This record gives sequence, C-alpha cells and structure tokens, in this order.
Amino acid sequence: MSQQQPSAQGDLSGQRALSEWLPRRLAAESPAVLVIGDVMLDGWWNGNIERMCREAPAPVVDVTTRDYAPGGAANTAMNLAALGAQVSVAGIIGTDDAGVMLRKKLVEAGINVTHLHDHPAMVTTTKTRISSGGQVLLRIDDAATTVPGEALEALAASVRAAVEHQDAVMVCDYGTGVLADPVRRSLREALAARESAGVAGGAVSAGARGTIAPRPLTVIDAHDPRPWAMLRPDLVTPNAQEAAGMLDLRLTAGAGRVEAVTRYRDALLEATGARAVVVTLDRDGTLLFSADGGSHRTWARPAAEKQASGAGDTFVAALTLARSAGLPLATSLDLAQAAADVVVHQPGTSVCSTIQLSRYLESFADMALSAEELERQVEMHRAQGQRIVLTNGCFDVLHSGHTRYLNQAKQLGDILVVALNSDESVRRIKGPGRPINAVADRAAVIAALSCVDYVTVFDTPTATPLIRQLRPEVYAKGGDYTPEMLEETPAVEDYGGRVAILDYVAERSTTAVVKRIRAGEEASPAS
Repeated sequence: MSQQQPSAQGDLSGQRALSEWLPRRLAAESPAVLVIGDVMLDGWWNGNIERMCREAPAPVVDVTTRDYAPGGAANTAMNLAALGAQVSVAGIIGTDDAGVMLRKKLVEAGINVTHLHDHPAMVTTTKTRISSGGQVLLRIDDAATTVPGEALEALAASVRAAVEHQDAVMVCDYGTGVLADPVRRSLREALAARESAGVAGGAVSAGARGTIAPRPLTVIDAHDPRPWAMLRPDLVTPNAQEAAGMLDLRLTAGAGRVEAVTRYRDALLEATGARAVVVTLDRDGTLLFSADGGSHRTWARPAAEKQASGAGDTFVAALTLARSAGLPLATSLDLAQAAADVVVHQPGTSVCSTIQLSRYLESFADMALSAEELERQVEMHRAQGQRIVLTNGCFDVLHSGHTRYLNQAKQLGDILVVALNSDESVRRIKGPGRPINAVADRAAVIAALSCVDYVTVFDTPTATPLIRQLRPEVYAKGGDYTPEMLEETPAVEDYGGRVAILDYVAERSTTAVVKRIRAGEEASPAS
C-alpha cells in the first residue's frame, strides 16, 4: 500500500508526506491566484566566441540562438499555471515589441491577462543575458525610469475588481515603481472589503479545500516587504540579503547565516507584519518562522553552477499553490523546495510543471541504498570534513512529529542518514497489522524530505550493526529515552560518537494516527 492519498474532495490539511501523486492532487484543486507586480521579459542569447573586438579588449559573441521567456512576476505566474493554478496577472507593460511578446507568451500559457495594462510611454522591463559555452558574460537591462500615472490608476482599478474571486493574491514587488501607492492602497482596500464581506456573510465554502478564511491567502515576494506590512500578509518570502536589509544587518556567507537569521525571527515577523516569514537561503535552503512560534527548515539539492534563473519564482509559486489548496505550511515549504530543486537543474528562465514535480518525487522511490554503498558514500563525505548523523525508525505513516524530529536531527551535522526498519522488522515491533506502508513507499517519502540525504533499510533487532559499520559522528533518537536506555549507545560510545535525544511529541505518534484512521475519526486541532 502506498502513502494514503486523500480523495479528490478530501482534506489536505493533515498531509505530511511528499508523494508523487501530490502535485497532481494540488493541480486538481486548481486554486485561483492573482499575481500583481513587476512583469518582465527575460532574454537568453547564446553564441560562439572566436575572436576579440578591435575597439576594446572584449570578446565578440556571434549570436546563434535568441530565446525569450516571461520573467519576474510573469515567471511566477508561469510557474503557477504550470502547476495547475488558474492564474491572472496584473501589471503594466509597454506597447513595444517586448510587451507584445510577453503578453503573447502569457496568453499561450493559459494565463488571464485582462488586468495586464500597456501604455505607449512605458518601457517593458527586459533583461537580456549574453552567454557562450554555458557561461553568462553580460546582462543588459532595459527598463522604464518612470511609470505613467494614468497606467498606475488603471492598474489600481483593475486590482480592486480582480481580488474579489481569488483564492490567493501574490505581490511581486521588485521596486520598479509599478506597485506605487495608488496600487498598494487599492489592494489594501480590496482585501479589507473582501474580509468585511466574508465576516458579514460567514466563511466561504471552497469545495475540497473545506472552509477557508473570508480573505484570500496573501503572499508578499518583495525586495522590501515592509511597505506591505499593512496588509497583514499570510506569508512573506525575503531572501537572506533582503532580510538583512530590513534589519540593517550584515550576513556572512555559509552556515552562519542560519543562526544569524534565526536570532532575529521576532524582528522579521514584526517588520513584515506577517503571519509567517520564509527566508530563502539559495544553496542553504530556507527557514520558516511563524507568528505562533513554529519553525521549519528545508535543505536545497543544488546543481553545479550553470545558466539557471528564476528558482525563487518557482519556489514562491509552488508555496502559494500548496497553501491555497490547504496543504500544511511545513509540507508546503518542502514541496516548494522540491520544485525549486527541479528548476535549478534546467538552463535559462524555466518553470516546474506538475509532471516534472511528480517525476522528481517519484525518483526517490528507489533511493534506499545498501549498507555497503551507503558506507562508501559516508566515507566520501567524511573525507570532505562533513559530520554524519544517523537515525532509525519505522516511519510508517509520516506526521508532523516525524518531520520536526528529522529536521532537528539534520541540524546536528552535515549529512543525515535515515535507517528504516524492514517490513518484517516493523511487524515484529508493532504487530501483524503493521506496517501500513511497505518499505519502498516509506523510503520514497522519507527520501523526498529535503533534510534527508540518504536512506537505507535494516532488518536486525537494533541498529547496532549498522552503527558499527558507518560509525556516525552523531546517533540521534527521538522519544522519551535517555542514552542509557538505548541498546545502541555502547556501540556509539566505543568509537567516540555521540548519542543525541531529540524532542518527543507524545500526541503525534504513528500509533495514534493509525488508530484514528481505523476508527474513522477526524483529526484533532493539535494534529
């Protein structure tokens, strides 16, 4: 049996696992999303270099291909459409060739451009990258220095009309002036009106998404989110540099950024007025801080440096889609990280589609390594100075206690290895009715978590033989144990390793989840 998939009309609010069916399920929800902001056109020109320029010490690029793709807020919209959302775009472009091409590409992707205004005095922002041999040599930006006032007023009027029937509203503000005060004020008034109408009329039924709040999910992706704090957004998604700018900080590269950003979580929440802040850290993944005290971390699977752009747009698009369809925030973050991981392996400005994301998650189905192959991988990482963390368990029906625990385990070192009890081993421990999910399915959903680097399966009564073979620097275990209670502790201590006991969340046990499923009971608010 595979990890349980809710029916088409089921509730996704308890979904913790990233399974290959999940992107298709989210696409079936087809939430309506309005993207407001700085739409752009990205150009990718590639050619050969065989000589130098006579006028200056510069290479001559003989252009062989010219490719164009929607960029900025338009790329976010393209990603949302590729993942199954009903997308509308609100912004301002010129009547120039770039504007005509951009509009055409959005329409071809099935995106509603009713609220995309053009103006003859406006220049469509275009970013053209010149490359050769896989290396970007130069980027040429062409953008308006001012935005016509009548175009701003037209966009402001559009926003008021467009917000009414949306499940989510995304603001993509890159500081070009398109989202100046007339538009910002109009959006604030439209959201307030929607909220007032919803409160007066009661919550709105949203089919498979159950009962949603009277106002749409509001997501801010801005170079400076502070001017949007008055919207009380559900999510803001600054990168590390933008987060540092809000707080007048200087962040160093590397792992130290994580600790530095974490120290200022409350200041970030206060500055943005948001219910949750997601700080993106490029190759270091993301950090989530929510106003209710929750936190979550994802880890990226970066590609080698290459011509890729727009992974941040893909991330925020997938995050918005998942949240507007009712997926839990932490699971939405994991899914968004997976979508970004897909895009960074593709050249140019690209999108992650439902099919691509499903295939990517499906690729984890065969990720369980033999102990011998895992030993070779571990030694390679150790030779690079990386610390190995090992944990083990059944991980039958994934829940929030598992994901919290595995995220904590990852932070104890550099590489996290999860050893799964075999199906027969689970039956010996849990009884004849378990596991609910076979080991191949359990391995697939665990491997898909961004915090997990390797998965293996063991069939011995304890993990001691595997520990002696891999010699992890840290052996992590979750539960109400002490190191003295674990049979594996002597093996760890024999070679100088450390045993770490992590948080135990009693009310979020697999056994309790299985009993509730079999009894047909609804989830409690705590779960």
